Amino acid sequence: MTSDYSKNELPVIIVGAGPAGLSLAIELGRRSVNCVLIERNDRAGVAPRAKLTNVRTREHLRRWGIADHLRDASPLGVDYPANVIFVTKLAGPLITRFEDTYSCNPASNPLYSEHAQWIPQYKLETTLFDYVCTLPSVQVLMGTEVVGFEQEESNVSVRICDVATETEKTISAAFLVGADGARSTIREMAGIQMAGTYGMSNNYNTIFEAPGLDQAHPHGPAIQYWQLNGDVPSTMGPMDVGDRWFFMPMGLAMGGRFTDEEMPDVIRRATGIDLPYRILSSDAWVASRLLAERYRSGRVFLVGDACHLHPPFGGHGMNMGIGDSVDLGWKLAAVLQGWAALTLLESYEAERRPVHERVLEDTEINHKTAPNQLVRAGIEEDSIAGEAVRAEVASLVREVKPREFYGLNLVLGYSYFGSPVIVRDADDPTAWVPGPDYIPSARAGSLAPHQWLEDGSSLYDRFGDGFTMLLLDPENRTEAGKAADQAEAAGIPFETVELDDPALRALYGAPLALIRPDQHVAWRGDAVPASLLDTVTGRRAGLNGDTE
Repeated sequence: MTSDYSKNELPVIIVGAGPAGLSLAIELGRRSVNCVLIERNDRAGVAPRAKLTNVRTREHLRRWGIADHLRDASPLGVDYPANVIFVTKLAGPLITRFEDTYSCNPASNPLYSEHAQWIPQYKLETTLFDYVCTLPSVQVLMGTEVVGFEQEESNVSVRICDVATETEKTISAAFLVGADGARSTIREMAGIQMAGTYGMSNNYNTIFEAPGLDQAHPHGPAIQYWQLNGDVPSTMGPMDVGDRWFFMPMGLAMGGRFTDEEMPDVIRRATGIDLPYRILSSDAWVASRLLAERYRSGRVFLVGDACHLHPPFGGHGMNMGIGDSVDLGWKLAAVLQGWAALTLLESYEAERRPVHERVLEDTEINHKTAPNQLVRAGIEEDSIAGEAVRAEVASLVREVKPREFYGLNLVLGYSYFGSPVIVRDADDPTAWVPGPDYIPSARAGSLAPHQWLEDGSSLYDRFGDGFTMLLLDPENRTEAGKAADQAEAAGIPFETVELDDPALRALYGAPLALIRPDQHVAWRGDAVPASLLDTVTGRRAGLNGDTE
């Protein structure tokens, strides 16, 4: 990996080597863009905070060529049942259950190219980090922190410090990106505030080992067990080899904590199972709904938890941060490689903020039915009255929880309808409003609809790292050729993929569709607008329905 930059090849500095920072380094490194990845700690994260790598993130890994690496790293195996089971206690009666949640089933599905995966975050980080280390244009500085920066017209001067030696030096960067989490130093230095609701609930996260726990209850395998009891309402589930589990008691008094000595008894009370519990780690966390007032200050950008925080219900947080980096990554590369205008970067917040706002709304709704909110008097009673209470709660859970466990409408259905760098039809919506289900659409701004091709490959495997023109009717070859000629003249990475497939043509609703590097539809139609490529690269204001 290199650290030598010419005057015209200033790096992008990325602060934070979590999933969002690593993903941004991958997006840039795959395009041979120089970047420096800075992490204060001397190793990648080991705390298993996120546990779900969702469908869309796994599709990014497929595009990067490492989806199989993550699959192979799964401690539980990809065939492990992705069930969510509601009980009073792990040793207590069943309330209700959900099968095949979060789209983790490895069976082929026409809606997507990769299934989701229940896997600890540190396993994903290791997979991403190992890949980053193969990219020649990426330099990784562990044990290093940013202590200040100054912006100039064409660069950012970033002061970094070796944590161990306290040695400081300054690096000149083209852009600085804060991927440094909820307590983002970069956000604070940039003077960007978070707005919203802090402290919706106080909760705890514990990782422990308990040999034999998976066989000590009658409910069978699951990735989450929701324990609805008045003593310790909580969620828990298996994490890794060695009988390692997570345990999250919820709705504690603000500031409430448990010592490691107390925690085994807390787990026994929650589960009703008396086993030796070995505590590996514990930390308190506060559920909040917060959004940065802006995602950019000049040449400084924020991604991931640095610009949005929300309750974890639905598994969106880490995955949404990776989505931020994918959106910003190709745009930074386009600007630095000279085939897009600087104004392209204005579309980052324009596209991602509406997604964050909708997901925050959804997770707040899910938070209102957290375990502590679902407990009812008499729910544990071994009586006819207790059975009636459990049946009532089961009915409520079956009504409200599918939005959390089967959320493809958010995972794949998000759309950049209001983006200034797409070309909409006149009757296309200008804002995304999630529907109850995911219905694939090729409207500009939407994720390109997926289809398995006749040879068994994924349509997504035909898309390149640049723009891809899908030619779905041979009669439109001349129009596709016009776009290819325009791209070549402008130095825009571009390829044409011709597929004479009536089903695919019907799915896309047009003979031509321009697919962006992030696999979203930039435009569809039958005649290429003269300024199409100027619009989608930020060189011209969006056409907004004008297809001249």
